[in-house]
Amino acid sequence: MFLTEIIELKKTRLEFAKANCNFDELKKSALSKRKTVKHFRLRESLERDQINIIAEIKRASPSKGVINDKIDVAETAQIYESGCACAISVLTEEDRFKGSLDDLKTARNAVSLPILRKDFIFDEFQIYEAADSGADVILLIAAMLNDVDLQNLHRLTENDLGLDALVEVHTLEELERVKKIGAKIIGINNRDLHTFKVSLDVSRELIKFAPKDTLMITESGITTKDEILDLRELGFAGFLIGERLMRSGNMAEDLRKLTT
Repeated sequence: MFLTEIIELKKTRLEFAKANCNFDELKKSALSKRKTVKHFRLRESLERDQINIIAEIKRASPSKGVINDKIDVAETAQIYESGCACAISVLTEEDRFKGSLDDLKTARNAVSLPILRKDFIFDEFQIYEAADSGADVILLIAAMLNDVDLQNLHRLTENDLGLDALVEVHTLEELERVKKIGAKIIGINNRDLHTFKVSLDVSRELIKFAPKDTLMITESGITTKDEILDLRELGFAGFLIGERLMRSGNMAEDLRKLTT
């Protein structure tokens, strides 16, 4: 299974990162930086009454291989900002998505939009690492975390560091688990992590069970303005779009077509 494989790869990289970093110093640095920036920036962006697109920087994926490995991260982030994205998602997983924390830092230095660290996070070290690198948002994937870890990492992200947590689900069972931790932003991923099949019907079905006062984001498989309008009518506040933009010959124009 893809998820099991990628977690094992991530564990190896995490061991190396921990061995080459003073964790206490990392925590001090991350907490110090968080004191000087605004908290819960994605939440604020998603509450705007407009089409809120989280535009993604993604070089590759396990299912599609190389998508766009020629991008200039700073330039792409600036295009997204000028194209009215509400936030930018940066893939930082190295082995299967060809990303890095350096990509996140580059995007952070290039724009003022909220930045999401999109990765496979299961250890508090990764959250401090992201905060220290300039992330405003952390992805937590319910499918790869037990209830205790999910709650603890969510608490660390939002209560201790003032970051937004985007908690991702794929099934109704995962959504019910996530409701219990009081998630303020829930992402529904339309991609099955076992088969890689993508269907917007996943979002259309699960939105029916969304908790009140929660900002809902739909992820994967969105390609047209009509799809966005349909999903927005159902109650989605945000739309995470990566591959469509990464393959575009004119990211700025395509993004504006989706947002205006």
